[in-house]
Amino acid sequence: MAPGFNIQPYGIQSMLKEGHKHLSGLDEAVLKNIDACKQLSTITRTSLGPNGMNKMVINHLDKLFVTNDAATIVNELEVQHPAAKILVLAGKAQQEEIGDGANLTISFAGEILQGAEELIRMGLHPSEIISGYTKAINKTIEILDELVEKGSETMDVRDKEQVISRMKAAVASKQFGQEDTICSLVADACIQVCPKNPANFNVDNVRVAKLLGGGLHNSTVVRGMVLKSDTVGTIKRIEKAKVAVFAGGVDTSATETKGTVLIHTAEQLENYSKTEEAKVEELIKAVAESGAKVVVSGGSVGEMALHFCERYKLMVLKISSKFELRRFCRTTGAVAMLKLGQPNPDDLGYVDSVSVEEIGGVRVTIVKNEEGGNSVATVVLRGSTDSILDDLERAVDDGVNTYKAMCRDSRTVPGAAATEIELAKRVKEFSFKETGLDQYAIAKFAESFEMVPRTLSENAGLNAMEIISSLYAEHASGNTRVGIDLEEGVCKDVSTIGVWDLHVTKFFALKYAADAACTVLRVDQIIMAKPAGGPRREQPAAGMDDD
Repeated sequence: MAPGFNIQPYGIQSMLKEGHKHLSGLDEAVLKNIDACKQLSTITRTSLGPNGMNKMVINHLDKLFVTNDAATIVNELEVQHPAAKILVLAGKAQQEEIGDGANLTISFAGEILQGAEELIRMGLHPSEIISGYTKAINKTIEILDELVEKGSETMDVRDKEQVISRMKAAVASKQFGQEDTICSLVADACIQVCPKNPANFNVDNVRVAKLLGGGLHNSTVVRGMVLKSDTVGTIKRIEKAKVAVFAGGVDTSATETKGTVLIHTAEQLENYSKTEEAKVEELIKAVAESGAKVVVSGGSVGEMALHFCERYKLMVLKISSKFELRRFCRTTGAVAMLKLGQPNPDDLGYVDSVSVEEIGGVRVTIVKNEEGGNSVATVVLRGSTDSILDDLERAVDDGVNTYKAMCRDSRTVPGAAATEIELAKRVKEFSFKETGLDQYAIAKFAESFEMVPRTLSENAGLNAMEIISSLYAEHASGNTRVGIDLEEGVCKDVSTIGVWDLHVTKFFALKYAADAACTVLRVDQIIMAKPAGGPRREQPAAGMDDD
C-alpha cells in the first residue's frame, strides 16, 4: 500500500467503501435509536392536551410557527436521525388519516420505546419485547372496542349538538378555551356542505379565509367562497346573476403562430386598430347577450376588454390560482371555458350574490350560493396576529378532519385520559395471565398508557401522582368513565363534562405508535453511507428567501 495508508481496514470496514459508518449491537444501534426517539417525544409531549405548551419553531426559511399542533411541529423540525424519522412518519400518517392525535402517536411511541430500553437493560432480547408489544396492542384494540360508548355508533351527522360533542376534544387540544366558538363555526360549515351520503364528505369543500384584525368572536361562516381580492371593474355588487368563467383570461387573444403584418399606409394602420376594437367588442357583446352578468377570468384582463365589460355592465373577477378557479366553478356550477367567446347556456354558472366588502381594511369578494348542492363553505377567521390565525386555521382543519372521520365511523370512547387508564388497568391484568418473558413487555406497554394522564396533569400544573392513583382507584371500583377534569383539577365522570374522543382516532394513534416502536426495535445494525458530496442544499440561493 502507498505510504500514509498504514492502517489497513479490517472487518466490515474493508468490505464497505471508506467513509461508511457502521453501528451494530445493542448499545450502539438499538439504544441510540431509542434515545433519538425519546428526544423527539420529549419535544411533543409537553404540548399534549388542552393545557399543552406552545412551541416556537423557526424553519430554514426563517418562517415562524407558534403552535402546539404536533404534526406541524415535527413537520417543520428537520429530523435527521433515521429512527426518529420513523416516528415522524407515523405522526404524519395519523394526521393524514384522522387529522387529530398525531401528538398521542409520537408521545406514546416514545414512551413505549423508553419502556423497551429499560427492559433491554434488564436483559430481555428485543424480539421478546416485540412479541410482547404485539400481543399487547392486539389486546388493547379488543379492549378499546369494549369501551365504546353505548348508542354512539348511530349518529345524525347533520345534528349540530352531536357533531360538536365529538369534535370538541380535537379542537380543544389546539385552542383551549375557545373550543365552543370554533366548534360551532366548523360544525355549521361542515353540515352545510355535507352531501346526501355523508361518507363522501370532501374536506376540500370547507375553506378557511384568514383576515387580520378583530377577534375570534368576529369570525363567521359564509355559504360560498371568500376571495381575497377586489373586483377588477367598477361594479362591486350584483345579485342573482349568471356567471361565465374563462380559464384563459379575458383579453385579445394573441395568435397561436407568430405572424408579421406589413402595413403600407396610414389608413391601414388606423383600420388595423379599429378592427381589433370591433373584434373585442363583438366577443364581449356575445358574452353579455348570453345572459351572463359576471365574468370570471383565470388570467389577465386586458384594458380594452375591461372597457367593453364596463360598457355592457359586466362584473369582472380575477382568480389567478387554478385551484381557486376550480373551487369557484364547483361553487357556482359553471364550466370553465378556454377561449373568450359566446358561452353555451349550459356552461354558465349561477350565484345568489357577489359583493365586495371591506373586512378589517382588506377588500374581499364574497361569492354566495345558497341553493347549490355540495357547494363550498368558508370559515372566515379573524385574529390579531398571523401566527394566531395560523393556529386557528389548524384547529379548524382538525375539526373538519374529525368531522370526516365521524362520518365514516361515529363511535366514541371516553376522553380526558379515562380510556387510557382503563386500558392500562386491563392490559396490566392481561400481562399476569401470560407466561413467558413477554409478560414483562406487556406490563411495560400497560404502564406506558399512564403517560397520557401524567402528561395531561403535568401540563395543567397538577400533581400527577395523586391524579393517577385516584384514577386507578376509581377505575378499580368499576367506574370506567372517570377522567381528569383539567379545569378543576379533580377526577370526574367524563360524561358529565362531555369530553369524548372518536374511537378511530385512538385506534389509529395507538396502532401507528406500536407499529413505529416495533419497527425501531427490530433494527440491530445501522450502516450509513458517506453522505454524497456536492453543494449543501439547506441554504436556498440568494433572492429565493423572501418566501
